[in-house]
Amino acid sequence: MASSVKETNFNLEGQTGFYRGKVRDVYDFGDKVVMVASDRISAFDVVLPRPIPHKGQVLNQIAAKFLNLTKDIVPNWFLAAPDPNVSVGIRCETFPVEMVVRGYLVGHAWRTYKSGLRTLCGVTLPDGMKENDKFETPIITPTTKAHEGHDEDISREDIIAKGLVSEEKYIQLEKYALALFQRGTEIASERNLILVDTKYEFGEKDGVIYLIDEVHTPDSSRYFIADSYQENLEKGLPQKQLSKEFVREWLIANNFQGKEGQTVPEMTDEKVSEISNRYIELYEKVAGEKFIANEEEDVLNRIEKNIKNYLGL
Repeated sequence: MASSVKETNFNLEGQTGFYRGKVRDVYDFGDKVVMVASDRISAFDVVLPRPIPHKGQVLNQIAAKFLNLTKDIVPNWFLAAPDPNVSVGIRCETFPVEMVVRGYLVGHAWRTYKSGLRTLCGVTLPDGMKENDKFETPIITPTTKAHEGHDEDISREDIIAKGLVSEEKYIQLEKYALALFQRGTEIASERNLILVDTKYEFGEKDGVIYLIDEVHTPDSSRYFIADSYQENLEKGLPQKQLSKEFVREWLIANNFQGKEGQTVPEMTDEKVSEISNRYIELYEKVAGEKFIANEEEDVLNRIEKNIKNYLGL
């Protein structure tokens, strides 16, 4: 099996801070941040026990591509990708909310709807919808951004009332999120894909709002295969999709949804390879180009060396 990056523990000259997220290891350098996309995989806000070879490279390279393709819409944090698993960018103060844009009734939104509720994050959902139906216009269903544990649904009104984001800035975040979703939809359409839903994170530096983190990756987004969408919808069949949902479905089928007392099912070598291959397939369809795997055995040494070279250390 190919080598993988479970975590990094570099001690770099000039480093002013370090934070380990669910998937990324983040090194602070004053006004810059170095983000290492590990091969960790999370679902239901739980990091699963085994890393997935090439997953970090897939996420990092898709994010870099889409950050470059959307920088005319909103300034973003991205400066360079000195390594297949690394992005370097502008350090911003993160807004404590994630902007989730949904074009279709799927996933968490569908599970909420199926339970009988007709309001999600303060957004009223129309009666009579079925799974995978398209919303008349995309909706925004924000969540809080938790450093640990679960992100929580929250409404626009509560975000403003609690002072998490000012009303003026929140309105701008909504405009940016919808414009980004529109661009993502257009690019997906060129690849026979439908951008179903996604999340965006934003930060601020010197009074300027920046798009940060990853954009339109399979970890942050869900895609349907476009040419089979309508037929499958009419027949009530599951949609062919590109996302991390297949991992969630495998966990659910094995009685795991991140709840207390539940145990992650065994991740065999076969399952890890299957997930890795699915991520590579996702890359090629979403990015519209062949994935070139970086097969070096000493991945950690390569990553550290490339970071140092870029920073001139």
